[in-house]
Amino acid sequence: MLFEFGFYSSCLLIFFVHTLVYAFLFFVKYIIQKQQSSWWLGLFLCLAAFYVTPWMVGFAGWYNNQPYRDILFYTPFQHLFLIGPVVFFYINSLFNPSFKISKKEMLHFIPAVLYLIFCVVMVVYDKLILKDYYFLKNGQDPDFDTWYQTLGFISMFLYFAASIKYYNSYKKAIENVISNTANFLFTWVRNFLFAFLFILSAWFILAALSQIFNVSYVDSWWYYLAFSICCYYIAIAGYSNAVETKIFFKTKVFASDNTVLLQFKNPLLIEDTFILNFEKIDIFNTETINNKEVNFNEWKQKIEQIILTEKNYEQPELTLFDVAKKLNTNISVLSKAINSSFNCNFNDLVNGYRIKAFEALILLGEHKKQTILSLAFEVGFNSKATFNRAFKKTNGISPQEFIKNTLLK
Repeated sequence: MLFEFGFYSSCLLIFFVHTLVYAFLFFVKYIIQKQQSSWWLGLFLCLAAFYVTPWMVGFAGWYNNQPYRDILFYTPFQHLFLIGPVVFFYINSLFNPSFKISKKEMLHFIPAVLYLIFCVVMVVYDKLILKDYYFLKNGQDPDFDTWYQTLGFISMFLYFAASIKYYNSYKKAIENVISNTANFLFTWVRNFLFAFLFILSAWFILAALSQIFNVSYVDSWWYYLAFSICCYYIAIAGYSNAVETKIFFKTKVFASDNTVLLQFKNPLLIEDTFILNFEKIDIFNTETINNKEVNFNEWKQKIEQIILTEKNYEQPELTLFDVAKKLNTNISVLSKAINSSFNCNFNDLVNGYRIKAFEALILLGEHKKQTILSLAFEVGFNSKATFNRAFKKTNGISPQEFIKNTLLK
C-alpha cells in the first residue's frame, strides 16, 4: 500500500495509530465490563481517527495516485453528522450506565445515514453506471464540500450545546439530592467537554481564516494536528479517569419537560421497570409547593429534626433519598419542601448545618487541638475543596480568615 513517509504524514500517522489502539481498548473494556460509556468513547475515537485520515494519507501521496485518489473521493472518512450524536450519547451513558438507545433516539442518526446513502449513490452511478466522473467531475473530495463542512459543524455545535445542558441538569440535580457533591461532579466530564469545545473553536477559526486569507492545504494541516493531539488527550484521560456514578440520571434535553429521573442504585435493565424505578424531580421548577397542600412549618420541623437535631449532617454520604425515606415521602416533594421552607437546595442546607457546627467547634477552641481539615471531616465534609468552597459561599471569607477574626474578638 502506498504511503510516503514525511513530516506531515508521519506526525498524523502516530496519533492515528495511537487513537485507534485506545479505541480498541475501549471496545474491549465494553465487552468485559459491559460499560456503555466505553462503547461510545471508543466509537468517538474511531470517528476521530477517520476524520484525520484524508490529511494523513493525502500527504502520503494518495491524492496524486490512483486508485488511492478515488478511494479518498468515494469513501466518507469524515462523518460529521455522526460525531455530534456520539458525543451527546457518551455524556448520557456516563451518568446513566444503563442507557440504551430508544427507537426515537435513533432519529438522531438520520442525517449521518442519509450522507452514507449519498456516498453509495455516487459510487454506484459514477463507477457502475456512467463509468466516469459525474458527482466528482470538479475534482474535489465531497467530504470537504462547503455545504457538508458547514452543516456538519452546526450539527456538532448543537449536540455540544445539548451535552452542556445535560451536564448542567445533572449538576443541578445532584445539588438537590447530595450533601457532598465533590465525588459526583466528575472533573473528567468537564475536561472532555472543554476538549470538544477546543475542537469546535479551532474549526471555526480555520473556517474564518479561510474566508479572509488564502489558507493552503499545508496551512490546514496544523488544524488536523491540533485535532489529533486533542483527541489523543481524550483517549488517555478518558481511559485513566473512569466515571463510576452511584446516581443514575435521566432527562430529556430535546423537550420542554425539565423533569429528571434519579435513582441511587443500579436500576433493572428492563426498560419499563427501568423507568418506573426512577424517582422524578423537576429541578428547574422554581414554584414552591401550594400552601394549601403543605404546612411549611410542619415540614421545616420534620426536616430539622432529621438533619439537625439527630445530627445526620455529620454523615458525609447523606442524601435526599435517605431523608425522604425517613420522612416516608418522595424526593420531589421533599426537594420542593426544602426550597420552600429554607429557600435553598439540599446541598446548601446540609452544608449550612455543617458550617455552623464547624464554627461552634472553633469557638470552643478545638482548632488548637486538631487541624482545620479534621474538624471539617468531623462535621460531615469529605474533601478540603468542598469545605472551603461551601464555607466561603456561606460566609464570604475563608475558614482561616474566620478563625483569625474570631481570635481578634
